Amino acid sequence: MEKKLVKLTFPQDRIKEPVIFTMAKKFDVMPNIRRAKITETIGEVILELDGEARNLEEGVKYLTKAGVIVEPVGGDIIE
Repeated sequence: MEKKLVKLTFPQDRIKEPVIFTMAKKFDVMPNIRRAKITETIGEVILELDGEARNLEEGVKYLTKAGVIVEPVGGDIIE
């Protein structure tokens, strides 16, 4: 199992869609929300993903295709 820490930025038209849940189920990835800020116009989520390397890669591709901006994270997340 591997871990990946990413920042997801959701555009306004994707905020209410269950893309994290769908990605987790479809690619057998366990998401752990570390931080989130959601407004009426944008959503930002720091997400820790656990799973097999290939599943993590496919899950991130799915999120990107769904219109979510995915960026790697480092920094002030408490382990």
